[in-house]
Amino acid sequence: MSKRIDIDLLDSGGDSVYVSERKVYPRDVSGRFDRLRKLAVFWLLGMYYLFPWLNWDGRQAVLFDLPARKFHVFGLTFWPQDFSLLALLLMILAFTLFFTTALAGRLWCGYACPQTVWTECFLWMERWTEGDRAKRMKLDAGPWNREKILRKGGKHLLWLLFALWTGFTFVGFFTPIASLGARLLPFDWNGWELFWVLFYSLATWGNAGILREQVCKYMCPYARFQSAMFDRDTLIIAYDPMRGEPRGPRKKGLASVLERARGLLDVRTAYDYVFRASKHPSAAASRLQAAGTVMLDGTDAAPLPKFQTEELGDCIDCTMCVQVCPVGIDIRNGLQYECIACGACIDACDDVMDKMGMPHGLIRYTTQHALDGNSGRVLRPRIFVYGFLLTALVGAWTWGVFNRSPLIADVLRDRNALYQQQGDRTANGYTLKLVNKTDADRSYRVRIESADAASLVLKDAPLDVRVPAGEVVSQAVEVGAPATLRGRHALVFVIEADDGSAKARVDSTFFGPM
Repeated sequence: MSKRIDIDLLDSGGDSVYVSERKVYPRDVSGRFDRLRKLAVFWLLGMYYLFPWLNWDGRQAVLFDLPARKFHVFGLTFWPQDFSLLALLLMILAFTLFFTTALAGRLWCGYACPQTVWTECFLWMERWTEGDRAKRMKLDAGPWNREKILRKGGKHLLWLLFALWTGFTFVGFFTPIASLGARLLPFDWNGWELFWVLFYSLATWGNAGILREQVCKYMCPYARFQSAMFDRDTLIIAYDPMRGEPRGPRKKGLASVLERARGLLDVRTAYDYVFRASKHPSAAASRLQAAGTVMLDGTDAAPLPKFQTEELGDCIDCTMCVQVCPVGIDIRNGLQYECIACGACIDACDDVMDKMGMPHGLIRYTTQHALDGNSGRVLRPRIFVYGFLLTALVGAWTWGVFNRSPLIADVLRDRNALYQQQGDRTANGYTLKLVNKTDADRSYRVRIESADAASLVLKDAPLDVRVPAGEVVSQAVEVGAPATLRGRHALVFVIEADDGSAKARVDSTFFGPM
């Protein structure tokens, strides 16, 4: 027990929890999925940075006004009493995620996740200041000199400005952004505004610039529970080992196995080659050190023999699919939870196949059933269940939003006295609270109805209460009855807008001497 353990044993282990995370240098790639990803980035960031500056009916189009407890989303205003609609909206977002994941895999991660979107922008700035993949690796490996300081400094300056703009916009969703910008010079922000601008800026800088793929691999829970929504008919990005194995370099001119007599390998042999190649990677693959957090493990496997050119599959072992991967995994090892389904490896492989004169699809969107040569089903029970629940929730939320009452009414009894004796009459005091949820001033007429035909009279009836747009008004009211009326009696306050656009009924109680 007293034996000392050499620290080198820990540092040399590739799976040690104390080993520093290897930096990933994604190679630039172009293709149809890259274009889709860029379109998603411009669309999503466009909404994020533009929406706070839009005006709608004289106010900011999207404003979460926490002090006033009102959320403005274009023409809709949500109040604390609309919390059920917020709960429904969160359920809709959750089931949308379940539905798309079960149907088409991790589309959210690859195209719409904020971590992916902002990381893509930070990578663009990094490529612009430091160069392509090879230049960035050379720059990091080289000594600190004037060029390295200028390039690194320029990159971080761009990152800082973009992060501050992001933090400023974030706070602009909760504080009117025009006012926030006007108070920048001279600097007149309050403490909380400054804190959240700096906090969100630092979070953006750290997550998108420094941590990057580590957020997806170690911090995001979605990668951990995605397997509960996947099945063998879910669309995934996969390498076709039956066509690609055995991998290896060759001269241009060898036709695809789809056009040669060799044809496709059987499933068992193909996956055996994949396993053995992962255990004994080629020199090119070894240099990249591609590895997922979960690796192919098990009994030691013999290395692959040297194959004749005619025996090779379509994979030329160029490792381009690894070089363009933003999380640094080798998709040829199979589905891994680190994969965010961005499609960069598909674009890279298709480009290589074009140069080799082979058809696309060695790496492609497919299902595990289709990959193994079995028939698959896109429409399956879980898709119908998710689709039905999602449709029902969207319908309920839409109905709830457009059928909300523009009036909220509440009646509170006077807590100081159960009743007041006023000569030959008995009186009860109430506080009437009216909330006008519209964007225009409204007048409301208040009357009462006695449920048991008791002789109850509303003082100063008919009572008219004017409530400004979007405001809450408290009005003291009094209900009286003859002193001979005893006991407890039910009554209903009826509040109706002067133009008939809204009506509310609030149950209450009148007490007389017992």
